[in-house]
Amino acid sequence: MLMQALDWWMVAGFFAILVAIPLLAARMNRGTSKDFLLAGRSMPWWLIGFSMTAASTSTDSANLFTEIIRKDGLAGNWVWWAFLITSVFTVFIYSKLWVRTGVTTDVEFYELRYSGKPAAFLRALRGVYLGVILNLLVMGAVVLGGLKIGVVLFGCSSATVLVFTGVFSIVYVAIAGLRGAVYTDFFLFLVIMVGAFAAMFYALELPEVGGLAGLAAHPALAGKLSLFPDFSNADAVFSLLVIPLAVQWWAVWKQGSEPGGGGYIVQRIMSAKSEGHAMVGTLFFNFIHYAIRPWPWYIVGFCSLIVFPELADIQRAFPSVDPKLVGGDMAYSAMLTKVPHGWFGVVAASMMAALFSTVAAHLTMGSSYVVNDFYRRFVRPQAGDRELIWAARLVMVVFMVFACLLAPLLTSAKTAFDLMLLIGAGSGPIFLLRWFWMRINAWSEIVGILAALLAAVVLELVLPRCGAPALASWQKILVGAGVTTVGWLVATFVTKPEPQAVQDRFRALVRADGRDAGKGVLWTFLVSVAIFASMGLAAAFVRGF
Repeated sequence: MLMQALDWWMVAGFFAILVAIPLLAARMNRGTSKDFLLAGRSMPWWLIGFSMTAASTSTDSANLFTEIIRKDGLAGNWVWWAFLITSVFTVFIYSKLWVRTGVTTDVEFYELRYSGKPAAFLRALRGVYLGVILNLLVMGAVVLGGLKIGVVLFGCSSATVLVFTGVFSIVYVAIAGLRGAVYTDFFLFLVIMVGAFAAMFYALELPEVGGLAGLAAHPALAGKLSLFPDFSNADAVFSLLVIPLAVQWWAVWKQGSEPGGGGYIVQRIMSAKSEGHAMVGTLFFNFIHYAIRPWPWYIVGFCSLIVFPELADIQRAFPSVDPKLVGGDMAYSAMLTKVPHGWFGVVAASMMAALFSTVAAHLTMGSSYVVNDFYRRFVRPQAGDRELIWAARLVMVVFMVFACLLAPLLTSAKTAFDLMLLIGAGSGPIFLLRWFWMRINAWSEIVGILAALLAAVVLELVLPRCGAPALASWQKILVGAGVTTVGWLVATFVTKPEPQAVQDRFRALVRADGRDAGKGVLWTFLVSVAIFASMGLAAAFVRGF
């Protein structure tokens, strides 16, 4: 299905608004680096919540959920649903602590919590590790999602999609920094959801699907609509439910769901006008992110099992697409071609909105790390605001180029997702405990980073080439988490704690109270149960319509 005039007008209108918003937002910036990177710490809760949701919503999100559903059904999503728990912990315990630090990035935190050369080294290491290595991996996966959707929706070459994505992302993100990104995210989220519901509506209207009733009764979806895996299948229960809920949510670091908060989530928390706005905005984000946002994508994913039951069906429908790109994650973009013209343009714009919102989040976050926590801290401490802003823009260009080069090397959304989980396995407890357990020091985090990275390299690259038995994703996470946890705990106890003066200064700054943490645990339990219950009701509605 190729774009027609009405579709192109829809897309053109989308781009006009997308450029206009950051241009207007740029006029509100006061020319300081903190204004460029943190929007002047003036954002209200609702903008923060929508921006977090848009930043967490990318083209590879819809692709990933579709790939999961085609393989493991709805229950396969526990691999990321489990991160709701740590995200809600961030709401009730950590969001206010982050605001009290007053930092520009979560990496700057290290020289508040720790001291001396180890703290400085950790800040530089974490800034490069998060801002460059992991950030580029995530951006590569996001651009890969855009690539798989672009070649299907627009019928153009991979190179054209990559060049257009790179150029336009830089133009609109670099105009106004975080303020422009947050304001634009609100618009992008609305476009994303309108397009997602339109795609769902027309997928259900297909004769072979027959609406929600036909979907629920179709034999291709037998066992796929349950919120939980088949409890008679011990392997499925263990890998899809037990490991995520018992281990993964607290043990694994994942961008967007970091234990204790981090990355673009903390960047938006730090942009809040108060602790209350930070907390409510983060709570608002979690409800939308888990309970509302993904359901149109789930339903389109279910429909894809009826319309394109095998990957060969997708290849036959799109013979011009490179066979290397055809996978379960391409089924979503294949389904979008069933939307009629006019709405097809809206859906295409929604996919671009998902792409640009996430790219913007990672460009602003990554440039903040490199400029604030490496360039200004170690290279040019005397740099002025104008220099720092232009340095951030240059970093954005470099990041975008490398992300576009990396994207074709990745195979699928699920492969990239599993790799990111493995790289972060075992470091989660550090981020949860370091606010309260003063025995943790800079060496704990340094060893945690290096041990997790080394474990991932050995499990993904070394052992397969040595003829070792293949391990499932959950087995790799358990091994990686175990090795990393032992490593950082040993480092904690064989090295000295931070000086008492440093500990006292940190405690006085963030006022981390154990009693507040206890209340936070209770509220986390209640809210997590409420959101999981709402997801269960939605699943029951789909099954029983």
